[in-house]
Formats: sequence, structure tokens, C-alpha cells
Amino acid sequence: MKREIIQTLDGSTTIQIKEWDECYHSKHGAIQEAQHVYIKNGLSLFQNKPISILEIGFGTGLNAFITFLEGNKMNQSIDYVGVEAYPISADELISMNYVEELKATDEKDIFEKMHQCNWEEKTFFGDVFSLTKRKQLFEEIDDLNRFDLIYFDAFGYRVQPELWSTAIFKKMFDALKNNGVLVTYAARGVVKRSMIEVGFKVEKLEGPPGKREMFRARKTE
Repeated sequence: MKREIIQTLDGSTTIQIKEWDECYHSKHGAIQEAQHVYIKNGLSLFQNKPISILEIGFGTGLNAFITFLEGNKMNQSIDYVGVEAYPISADELISMNYVEELKATDEKDIFEKMHQCNWEEKTFFGDVFSLTKRKQLFEEIDDLNRFDLIYFDAFGYRVQPELWSTAIFKKMFDALKNNGVLVTYAARGVVKRSMIEVGFKVEKLEGPPGKREMFRARKTE
């Protein structure tokens, strides 16, 4: 499928799949969405302690890079695992303007290394952040009680409903430690029902710019 670089409303770039009319991030602002959904409503719940994160859809590396920046700022130890079956190309990476938009030019080499480092190997970025990229389908995930937080950033239900199924959310539930949290930009009723069916406690929160609502789900005994 053809992929095209576009600029979102906050000035940051993303990738659009033309046939689906679907983007890797919100057209209303890629960086704003990442900061609101995954940092404000996810990472901020785990301040001042080590955390393990699973990202569903490593994609452009935006969520990982912003999480790295936040971890450095807070001196928080973060073990980050990003799952991606279809990595972006070197040309697409060059077109992403996140380093400039985040005013993080001193960390430009970090963002590039996140894409260049070996798959299936843990790579350390400074003293507090490690990244393991796993090239696998979401259906193949089989972690058990490993993660504190999941960034669920799959393509939307409209184009890939199978990624929002009860079977996938059961894998997410199993991958989380008790009291673990999953955050996602999505807010469809069918998604909420699938989450609840596997045992999540789901709350509806204010969405990022351009989106009214989002979900945060917790695994509790």
C-alpha cells in the first residue's frame, strides 16, 4: 500500500496510507496526540518508579522518543518494548520532523538510533531508558504479567477491526501486571465491550485535540 508523508495540524509529520485514508497519528496533531494519550494519561501515572512499557505499533518511533525524553527529564528508569510488523523505511524516517518540533536537536542521534538498532535486542539509550523492538504481529504476542503500561496505538477499528478484538485485548490483559494500565486514542463502544469482556475496568477520558474521548483501561484483581 502507498504511504505518504503529511503534516498534521500541530506542525508535526505523520505517515498516511492512501488506500485506507488512515494515518499513523492524528491529523489534528501527531505530537499533541502522543503527549495527551500516552504521556499525560499513561506514563504520568507511574512517576518516581521504574516502569516497563509495551507499545502496540512502534511505527514512526514518536511515542518511544517522547517517552525517552520524559524519562530523562524525570530520571525515571524505563524498559520499553515496541512491537511492529511493518517498519518504516529509511526515507520515511528522514522525513519525520519530531526532533525539530520537540526542540530536541541534542537527541537527534537517539531518535535515529531507535530506528537503526537491531530488532529483538535490548538497546540502552543513556542511563535510564532501554528499547527492545520486536518484529511480530500483534496476534503473536504472548507476554505474561510483564508490563506496567501498554500504549495501544494500532491502526483504527474502521480499517483493521481484527486488531481491536476480544482475542487481542485478552493478550493485552495477560501481558500486564496486576494494576497495570492500557491507554489508547480509541473510544468506540465495541472496543470498550471487548476490553470489559476480558476483565479490564474501563474509563472514558477527554480525548486529544480533534477527538472528543479516549479510553484508559486497568487490570485489577
